[in-house]
Amino acid sequence: MKSSGLLSILTFSEKRKDILFLLQENPRTLSEIKDYFDVRSPEILPRLKEMEDANLIIRQEGMYRLTPLGKVSAIYYKPLLDTLTAIETNEIFWRDHDLSAIPEALLNRIQELKECRVVRDEQEHIYDTHKAFMQYVQSSAHFVGFSSIFLPNHPLMFLELARRNIPISIIVTPNVFFKIKSEYSAEIEEFLKLKQTSLHVYDNAKIAFVVTDRFLSLSLFFKNGTYDPRNDLIGLDSSSIKWGEDLFKNYRENSIEIKNL
Repeated sequence: MKSSGLLSILTFSEKRKDILFLLQENPRTLSEIKDYFDVRSPEILPRLKEMEDANLIIRQEGMYRLTPLGKVSAIYYKPLLDTLTAIETNEIFWRDHDLSAIPEALLNRIQELKECRVVRDEQEHIYDTHKAFMQYVQSSAHFVGFSSIFLPNHPLMFLELARRNIPISIIVTPNVFFKIKSEYSAEIEEFLKLKQTSLHVYDNAKIAFVVTDRFLSLSLFFKNGTYDPRNDLIGLDSSSIKWGEDLFKNYRENSIEIKNL
């Protein structure tokens, strides 16, 4: 069935949608609207008329502005669009992985990850991808992370960051903790003695992620329970980083801190 009315006004035209969000910022003259979209009057006037007829905008004293209905529509329509964008942009990533390790409250904020992109480690370029990841880490001012998998290079990497007085907080699952305790006990003891460091253990979760002041890197497990080592969701914008920080806080609040070995 073809949609009609207000729904069609907003969903069947990119231009009308963009006008709605433009006027949400500030009222504009026709000239300002034309300049913004770089179009002529015959191209934009029909869209404005359609929105006026739908009671989304009104023209007063030469200025186009949102009506009360238009303001409500803009407030609730943008989060929906951002949510759909976040899902559709990385649709395969969300579809193929187990999302149970992401708390519902954070999953409900998935629109904050709309700027994220999946970085895939191709077999022939794994070193290049890892090198880029390490450059981001090394240039970060603080570092937090969660890991339910053991990577041999991580204990020394964490220790090196801590030695440079970079605030660093790590959460691991019990299996990972006992692994690093048995193989890197001296390094972990030094790590725990340094300033601005912490180590926590969380019962279990199928997830691995890193958050710094520069980026978010999120890795998940496939639905069959195996870890996906090749596809990471990467976000460099402030919204993605804030989302990652809140994800870390959620796990830290429900974990046990390790003071010493």
